[in-house]
Amino acid sequence: MGAYILRRLLLMIPTLLGIMAISFIVIQFAPGGPVEQVIAGLQGQGGGATDRVSGGGGDFGSSQSGGDSGYRGAQGLDPAFIARLEQQFGFDKPPLERFGLMLWNYIRFDFGESYFRSISVWELILEKLPVSISLGLWITLLSYLISIPLGIRKALKDGSAFDVWTSAIVIVAYAIPGFLFAVLLIVLFAGGSFYDWFPLRGLLSDGIRGDWCAPWSDAFDASRCVSQTIPDYFWHLTLPLISLALSAFATTTLLTKNSFLDEIRKQYVTTARAKGLTERQVLYGHVFRNAMLIIVAGFPGAFISAFFAGSLLIETIFSLDGLGLLGFESIYQRDYPVVFATLYIFSLIGLFTALISDLTYTWIDPRIDFERREV
Repeated sequence: MGAYILRRLLLMIPTLLGIMAISFIVIQFAPGGPVEQVIAGLQGQGGGATDRVSGGGGDFGSSQSGGDSGYRGAQGLDPAFIARLEQQFGFDKPPLERFGLMLWNYIRFDFGESYFRSISVWELILEKLPVSISLGLWITLLSYLISIPLGIRKALKDGSAFDVWTSAIVIVAYAIPGFLFAVLLIVLFAGGSFYDWFPLRGLLSDGIRGDWCAPWSDAFDASRCVSQTIPDYFWHLTLPLISLALSAFATTTLLTKNSFLDEIRKQYVTTARAKGLTERQVLYGHVFRNAMLIIVAGFPGAFISAFFAGSLLIETIFSLDGLGLLGFESIYQRDYPVVFATLYIFSLIGLFTALISDLTYTWIDPRIDFERREV
């Protein structure tokens, strides 16, 4: 197993290099880079992109002459100003040199600073991380806690009325877009048109963030902090999690059901029953491990999707400032340090999650031996 793990770790290097290289090449051809964003802001065509430049660049934009530039909309700006912009953003170097420098920094987990937020990328990611961890962790846990028992029950009751109507509910729930259901929940329960039961912003209410919940404060009270913070935390997460969970468990439920059906019909199950084992012993002592292999195989994709990609619209609708919203805004603003840093981190986590999934295979079924498989 050690040799297999080492091979997988070594294969992560070219995989990660390929991901970053392809993304870097695509970015080179994408119109409207950070220099263009600043120019648009100076010309009154955009907002927010010039804050850091005007604050830290001295007389940037103060000299305007009839200079020419290769940037669209740069007419009337001093060429020296454009050159200083390119130098500030690192575009005065050839693309290959910039890519090599980026890789060297990322190997050391040095992601630099955001172009337009005047904050280090690490601080920015850590600031948004609690929201994404909350959504991703709880939706994955909730999805599996619902899907696996429901899928097993449907397999045991295959063809019954329970199986039919639960399948109908699961399929309808899967067909409803999460963001549309989120809007409906807001209208019904968050002060839209009917009830005002749930909050619409953040993970905690403003009053919860007092000195009594700060460990470094003299007024810190752990029992009060826990008793008030945890209920408030889940109170804020209720509607977003319901919106995400609506369609999250459909695929896993049907996958669990079909996997258990395939195993239940095999010869070893008949043999186990003939030996006098109870149905529970057959199901959880023999069938469960074999049937769960395919569920484990889908875990990395489900986890990564829920953690990083699945919550963008939900974060926007419920004003949850997480990594999904950060990534979207960074792409829109052409904040390349944030875009590449999040891509690098997400890719690393995805690759390691896939490896952990393979190792879980061997834990569930010791007969699986990756050492004998050609990578």
